[in-house]
Amino acid sequence: MATTNNDFGRAAAGVLESVRSSSPLVHQITNFVVMNDTANLTLAIGALPVMAHAREEVADMVGAAGSLVLNPGTLEPAWVEAMILAGKRANELGVPIVFDPVGVGATPYRNETGARILRELKLTVIRGNSGEIGALAGAGGEVRGVESVTGVADPAKVVRELAARTGAVVVITGKRDYLSDGKRILGVDNGHEMMKNVTGTGCMSTAMIGAFVATCRNGKTAAEKDPLAAAAAALACYGLAGEIAASKARGPGSFRMELMDALFGLNRAAVEKGARIVEL
Repeated sequence: MATTNNDFGRAAAGVLESVRSSSPLVHQITNFVVMNDTANLTLAIGALPVMAHAREEVADMVGAAGSLVLNPGTLEPAWVEAMILAGKRANELGVPIVFDPVGVGATPYRNETGARILRELKLTVIRGNSGEIGALAGAGGEVRGVESVTGVADPAKVVRELAARTGAVVVITGKRDYLSDGKRILGVDNGHEMMKNVTGTGCMSTAMIGAFVATCRNGKTAAEKDPLAAAAAALACYGLAGEIAASKARGPGSFRMELMDALFGLNRAAVEKGARIVEL
C-alpha cells in the first residue's frame, strides 16, 4: 500500500529553490519538435538551457554543464554520434545524464539506438512513457510513432528491474509517475489530463528532470544529492504547474502559455502544499 510522506513536499520545494539559486546549465541534445519549449521551460524554472548538438563542440559544452539531456526524438545518425560523444565526456566529468528513449519500440533503428546508449553510457535517469520503457526493458509495451499505445502491466516492477540492471533511476510517466533506483519505488500523482493534448509535454518533463538532477553534483541536502528524490521533485513540480495551468486554460493553446507562467511562478509554499509524492 502506498503511504504519503509529508517530508517529500518540503524536499521537493528545497530542490526547486536550489535549482533557482544555482542556475545550472542544462545541455540538451534534443529534438526539433520540442527544442523551443524545453529551452523556455528550463529558463522558467531558473536554470539555463543550451541546445548544442554539433559533434565539434558537444564535449566542450558538456564540460560547462550541470547536466546533460539526451532526447533522440527526431533521430538521425549525426545526432546519435554527438550524443555518444557528449555522454562519454559527461561520464568522465561526473555530469549527470538524463536519457529520454523517444519512440523506442517503434522502429528497429530506435531500438538499436536506445540499446547502444544504454550499453555505452552510464546514465543517471531514464525517463519515458510506459510503452517506451517497456520496449527498452524488454517487458512489453507498444509504441506507434512516439506515442505509447500499450503500456506495461506492472510499471512499478518494470522501473525497479530496469533500474537495478542499468544503475540509473528509471521513470515511467503517466497518470501516476513511477520511479525507482532499483531498491526504492516512488509514485508522483501530480499532473493533468490536458498535458496529453500538447506536443512535447513528456520531453518537457525530461528537461525538468535534467535541471533538477544538476543539483546532485554539489547538493547540500539529501534530496539534492539523490537522483531519485531530485527526479521525483522535478515531476511533482512539473505536474503541479500543469494543474495550475489547466485551471486557467481555455484549451491546448492557452494551456501551453499558462504552463510556462505556472512554472515561473512556483514557490516553496505551493510545492510544499501541492506536491503529491508517495513511497510504494
